[in-house]
Amino acid sequence: MSAQMDELIAQFQNFQRKVRQAEARFAGVGDMQERIARLETTATSPDGTVTVTAGAGGTVTGLRLTAGATRVEAGQLATTIMDTIRRAVAGAAQQQAGIVDETFGDAFGVDVSAQVREAQTEAFGTAAAPPASEPQPRQPSRPARRPAAEDDDDFGQGPILRRS
Repeated sequence: MSAQMDELIAQFQNFQRKVRQAEARFAGVGDMQERIARLETTATSPDGTVTVTAGAGGTVTGLRLTAGATRVEAGQLATTIMDTIRRAVAGAAQQQAGIVDETFGDAFGVDVSAQVREAQTEAFGTAAAPPASEPQPRQPSRPARRPAAEDDDDFGQGPILRRS
């Protein structure tokens, strides 16, 4: 009986130790949430005309256009804005993942930063936002025109307005 009781006590103490470890890890959750709420990443377009600031969860919190932006063709400006937003949001996601990794480390066997980089590679073809000094590939300023519909009585599930 004594050996069984000693084993039960040892198991209970081991359980208590694991509970204390979990409590210690989760004690940092409030600090982690506060750091994530304050995070901010800013990206500037290669030509310097667009600056975007993104925060937690990829929320765009700021957009600044220089006077030079008004001299850029509208389609190109839109492309520059979207590229800069993408870079700022990607940077914010990487920063947020880093904060989560710092808080939990390898406690759960998940590398959040690596998962974010992998997702960004799949979505954008790059794991990290390129530096502002690196030229961005130019994209067409206008989307290709869709061919006109053959039948004006088409009641399909497509959009009801045609692009011009």
